[in-house]
Amino acid sequence: MPDSFRVLCSDFYINQKLSVKLDLPRSRETSLDLFERLRREFPEMHSFRRHKEELALESPTQGVPHRWTAVRSSNVRSGVVNPEHEEQAYGLHRTILEVAPYYLSISALDIEYLELLYGFDLAAGGCHDRIVADALLAGSPLGGLANLDGGELVEFQPLIGAVLTGDDQIEAHFEVKTRSGGRERGNGEPISVYLTLRQYEPVREVKELLDRFESFADKGQQLVSERVVPGLLQPIKESIVSGNL
Repeated sequence: MPDSFRVLCSDFYINQKLSVKLDLPRSRETSLDLFERLRREFPEMHSFRRHKEELALESPTQGVPHRWTAVRSSNVRSGVVNPEHEEQAYGLHRTILEVAPYYLSISALDIEYLELLYGFDLAAGGCHDRIVADALLAGSPLGGLANLDGGELVEFQPLIGAVLTGDDQIEAHFEVKTRSGGRERGNGEPISVYLTLRQYEPVREVKELLDRFESFADKGQQLVSERVVPGLLQPIKESIVSGNL
C-alpha cells in the first residue's frame, strides 16, 4: 500500500496518538528507559531532543522511513514518514502500544482515546483554496458560492466527520488543509489531506489497545483506498497539474 501513494503525493505519513486523562510521569529515568527500549527495536532512532512541552526521539529526517515518537504530559505520539511497506508503516506504533503503558504507568482507566492519522502532502503553488475548491466543488451548488462575481477565494478547508457503523463508535474525519491563505502563490508549504480514526470507548486492559490498533489499520487502509484516494487525492492532484499547464 505505501509505495502506491508516492505517485499521488510528495510525502505520506501515518501518525498515532494515545491520549490519557492524568499527567504522565516525566522523570529522567522513566523517559530514558522508554526511549532506550525503542532504540533497541529501531536503532536508527538515536536523536533525543527536549522541547518546551515534550521529550522526543527520532531518526534522521533524510532517512526512509523517518520515525519519531514524542511524550507530552497528556499523550504519547509517534509517526512514520514515507514508509516503503506495511511493516515499516505500522511497526513503531505497535511497539509503542506494547511498551509505553508499562514504562509510563498507563492503566486502562487512564486512557482517553486512541487515534490513527493517515496524512498526504501534495506540493502546490498558486492559491491552495482555489485548487481544492476547483477539485471538489466544480459544478455543485456549493461551488457557486466560491465564485462570487470573480472574487478571490480566501478560505476553503473542508472537514467531514462520521461515526462508522458497526465499528464500536470509531470516528472517521476527512480533512483538507490549505496553507496559502488565499494568496496566488503558495508559501512553500503543501496542501495536506488527512484521514483520522479515533475511538473514545474504554478498554478493560491495556493489551486490548493492540486489537484496537489492528482494527484501525484495517479500516484505515480500506477508507484510504475506497474514499481518500478517489474522492480527495486524485481530484486535488489533477487540479494541481491542470493549474500548472
